[in-house]
Amino acid sequence: MITTQLLRPESIVVVGASNNVHKPGGAILKNLISGGYRGELRAINPKEAEVQGIPSFADAKDIPDTDLAILAIPAALCPDVVETLAREKQTRAFVILSAGFGEETHEGALLEERILETVNKYGASLIGPNCIGVMNTWHHSVFSQPIPQLSPKGVDLISSSGATAVFILESAVTKGLQFNSVWSVGNAKQIGVEDVLGYMDEAFDPEKDSGIKLLYIESIGDPDRLLFHASSLIKKGCKIAAIKAGSSESGSRAASSHTGAIASSDSAVEALFRKAGIVRCYSREELTTVGCVFTLPELRGKNFAIITHAGGPGVMLTDALSKGGLNVPRLEGEAADELKAGLFPGAAVGNPIDILATGTPEHLRLCIDYCEEKFENIDAMMAIFGTPGLVTMFEMYDVLHEKMQTCRKPIFPILPSINTAGAEVAAFLAKGHVNFADEVTLGTALSRIVNAPQPATNEIELFGVDVPRIRRIIDSIPANGYIEPHYVQALLHSAGIPIVDEFVSGNKEEVIAFARRCGFPVVAKVVGPVHKSDVGGVVLNIKGEQHLALEFDRMMQIPEANAIMVQPMLKGTELFIGAKYEEKFGHVVLCGLGGIFVEVLKDVSSGLAPLSYEEAYSMIHSLRAYKIIQGTRGQKGVNEDKFAEIIVRLSTLLRFATEIKEMDINPLLATEKEVIAVDARIRIEKGE
Repeated sequence: MITTQLLRPESIVVVGASNNVHKPGGAILKNLISGGYRGELRAINPKEAEVQGIPSFADAKDIPDTDLAILAIPAALCPDVVETLAREKQTRAFVILSAGFGEETHEGALLEERILETVNKYGASLIGPNCIGVMNTWHHSVFSQPIPQLSPKGVDLISSSGATAVFILESAVTKGLQFNSVWSVGNAKQIGVEDVLGYMDEAFDPEKDSGIKLLYIESIGDPDRLLFHASSLIKKGCKIAAIKAGSSESGSRAASSHTGAIASSDSAVEALFRKAGIVRCYSREELTTVGCVFTLPELRGKNFAIITHAGGPGVMLTDALSKGGLNVPRLEGEAADELKAGLFPGAAVGNPIDILATGTPEHLRLCIDYCEEKFENIDAMMAIFGTPGLVTMFEMYDVLHEKMQTCRKPIFPILPSINTAGAEVAAFLAKGHVNFADEVTLGTALSRIVNAPQPATNEIELFGVDVPRIRRIIDSIPANGYIEPHYVQALLHSAGIPIVDEFVSGNKEEVIAFARRCGFPVVAKVVGPVHKSDVGGVVLNIKGEQHLALEFDRMMQIPEANAIMVQPMLKGTELFIGAKYEEKFGHVVLCGLGGIFVEVLKDVSSGLAPLSYEEAYSMIHSLRAYKIIQGTRGQKGVNEDKFAEIIVRLSTLLRFATEIKEMDINPLLATEKEVIAVDARIRIEKGE
């Protein structure tokens, strides 16, 4: 519950206020005063009549009614103070900085529960405990530094961790990124990241509220809620970037399928962010760089001109952009020749445009004008200008400032000399600009933004999927675990997923008769053992009846073997689709190259079922091996549309068969015309 008293309190009391500004109770009071808080400020400190010039009271019972209380006292004292303030002083918002609660001990968790009961009883907000506080343009209720420049059009930061929030602010301030609000939710006993985002969504006013949200999340308690509010805000015109920490551990249960082995909690996070349209970041520097990019005019294409006086950074930026699927197109022809003639001899204009260390502000202006007006294959400009130590950079940065205000194409300022040209950079930032000190971090951030999909639609693709038949098949399966091949085939057929002809039997003559009908060569696979290839249970390219009879006899001797499956031998590129049910998230669908590549390279991307076609294409395009799918070095590509269709159909099957907990289709054999499932396994778990 987020109350007005938390956001815009008319009065604030600091419980445990101190004259020592190196203590949380002293630092937070100092920040409130220096932040220009205009309401009534009070302090509770039994040893002082006045703290930092603010009236101090001995006990919570002695103060007038107060909207917001900030507690910087030992954990054991907090429940009684909260009770007194909520019951007697109409306090309807609490920020508890103190640690020593549920994050440490069972006794601490009980204290937290008492506080939660009280604030819920009186309809009050609770931030924390174990946090650095909350800061907005109304009040600076944090005990930390730095305090960034606050502006209604700055970004909103919501962080699970107080210390991380401080480090994110440090990273942002040096770039000139401004903030509208900072939320550190700590233990999130009442209000977590999802709750703050939900409030921002439900109360969103595009005229007044920030359109940029940065998140640092340590655990996702309610994935559906995060997905709903993030995608809702993005559809309203907001931009959201997030770090999800602690996502390298795979599931605790030992997985028996390929998908189970490679699907970690990280796969679910990637899938959730993809569905919501959140730009995923992996470091504080990336997060704040993406935040800075969000403040600039929106990109309308993928083609960049790099203007610089230093060759090396231009080359590194070109590499970073290219790696992320962005372009630095060659500039040539009459306009390029004209531009070259206007620069010093030795300057290069092919892109990067290198005006040399001796290049002047007028040369920079000329390059920007040509990129803006004459080079139609350019969508945005990057200007890399540090100091070569020969001149001050004030005039150069004045040109950048002027052009960033007038050009319709975005200009990204990369000013690396934050020490040598510190005064010039500071003057540039003071005009309201941001600075990207590192060109490679910027290139990476841009690729993350450009490649992030739009929020997915909520519609389920039902065309060609026989839902009643899927339910009949699932209901008829007698036991939990890996299901018989004929059930697998029936489920895939019901979802409209093409599957290779196959025949399963423990009778040698029947198996040979099927192979004769479908034509040699064939593939034979043992039925029973889970990892067939590990026990010699897969034989490819069997060209005759005698060879098949020998392999039948051998494979039936394998432990747990109960039958042999025969299929015609098909050729094509091996692809993979799998799915795993993740608690709270639902089904995570993975795709990638098939065969041994799945586990060796782990080049897979994930989405959250049910999936739209846009999501399926986004998953395919984000694979490192996408060039193989497209076709490379004389090899024909595969039918990407059919691959996407199977991903979508599988996700619909899972939506209506939640009993499926793990499944693999590996391999799918793909050609330029068809994509067909060759081998599939499904593990189900039904409730009692």
